[in-house]
Amino acid sequence: MSGMRCDEIARLVRGSLLGPGEVIVDRIETLDQAGPGALTFVRSSKFGRRWASSGASAAVVTRDVPLADLVPGFDPASPASPRPLIIVPDADLALIAMLQRFAPPEPAVPTGVHPTAVVDPSARVHQNASIGPLCVIGAGAVVHEGARLEAQVFVGAGASIGARTLIRPNASIMHACVIGHDCILHSGVVIGGDGFGFHPSPDERGLVKVPHIGNVVVGNHVEIGACSCIDRAKFGSTTVGDGTKIDNLVQVGHGCRIGRCCVLCGQVGLAGSVVLGDGVIMGGQSGVADSKEVGAGARVGGGAGVTGNIERGATVMGMPAGPAGEWRRIYAALRRLGRRGGTDRPGA
Repeated sequence: MSGMRCDEIARLVRGSLLGPGEVIVDRIETLDQAGPGALTFVRSSKFGRRWASSGASAAVVTRDVPLADLVPGFDPASPASPRPLIIVPDADLALIAMLQRFAPPEPAVPTGVHPTAVVDPSARVHQNASIGPLCVIGAGAVVHEGARLEAQVFVGAGASIGARTLIRPNASIMHACVIGHDCILHSGVVIGGDGFGFHPSPDERGLVKVPHIGNVVVGNHVEIGACSCIDRAKFGSTTVGDGTKIDNLVQVGHGCRIGRCCVLCGQVGLAGSVVLGDGVIMGGQSGVADSKEVGAGARVGGGAGVTGNIERGATVMGMPAGPAGEWRRIYAALRRLGRRGGTDRPGA
């Protein structure tokens, strides 16, 4: 990849440059592993104090980090730095810009249908779509302009894939499901598998499968991580709102309604008919019991178990999930009890 001058980087990330702008960097590295030619990122004073021992040529620094932590003998009246420091309001946004700059170009992908793909004669595939090796497109399915199905992707009868949506290998979009435009579905995703529904049989000697005749509707600009599953509804639709991002190994049950711009981290589980408002964040391995509602903007801590409705904007943690502050006090009390070594027991 080509190098970039630090003064150019400062303009790209809309930061303030302190130090020599002519220094060139050609890659991004962590603070501890960086060497000459590397750009690194400093988000806190903890890392700022390690800057002196880093071999990086330059750093992007969150403006909340005191410059005295990075430059020994720093003089606010005459600020200077021997190595370039680029001061920004948000180092994470700056990192995104630099990753985009240094990312290798995507290989050119031919449009059209690969000879090994199987496309039903009644399906409609736009001439500018790309259907890769061994894909299967079912009867009446629609693949819109610029969509890209990489390899061994299954699109069921009557399903629809939106414009410019990218589907990685071995994903499955089952019959009648709808995927919006500009989405990314990673390998192993299953959209529209049967929901998990069974009822005791009349003779009480087995289980009767509950039919799921609905579908899944995924909005626009949604990303779904590898091996995540979104089940079809019993009737109506399981829905995912525009801009929502779903990590790997997430389970979304039948009939759920996920709002706009939600974030579901790895191994989150939503039981059937759960409702998430816009902007909800679910920490890793957290879960929500069936038919519960999590209000817009709420945050659920990692590993939490939501067994009741959560108010709009609340932050909860624990099992069963409750207000985060309350759970921290409970945990602190339990630690104090543990340190007593059981001396409060009768007869001790």
